[in-house]
Amino acid sequence: MALYTRSEVLEEAKKLAHMLSNIEEINRFKIVEAKINQNERLQSLVKKLKVLQKQAVNLQAYGKEKALAIVEKEIKNIEEEIDGMPIVQEFKEVQDVVNDVLQLVTGTIARSVTNDIIEATGGDLLTGKTGTKIKE
Repeated sequence: MALYTRSEVLEEAKKLAHMLSNIEEINRFKIVEAKINQNERLQSLVKKLKVLQKQAVNLQAYGKEKALAIVEKEIKNIEEEIDGMPIVQEFKEVQDVVNDVLQLVTGTIARSVTNDIIEATGGDLLTGKTGTKIKE
């Protein structure tokens, strides 16, 4: 069995990351993100939302309940408008797909490492238990 250094493994991880950044799902994410950044109405709403959120924090700190309620309603309306935009819905969908791909890769690596450990110690893959001896 070949032994690898940590730096060799990290170098391979960088190669894998580069490969992942060039798959169809990630490319789609890049395209949709660019559309989000170029959407003037959306960017305007996001800026307004941030200002209102800061306002809400200040109003809450000073106990201004009536003003806070008004600002929170404005925040809710803006959030609903943003969430209702087709480009935002598309972005969320693409983001979910990308997250699923990354979780799949992470899970695959974790399972493979675990299985290699089980096999290397003479364990049983079906039960998931390691053995007591190490194969050299």
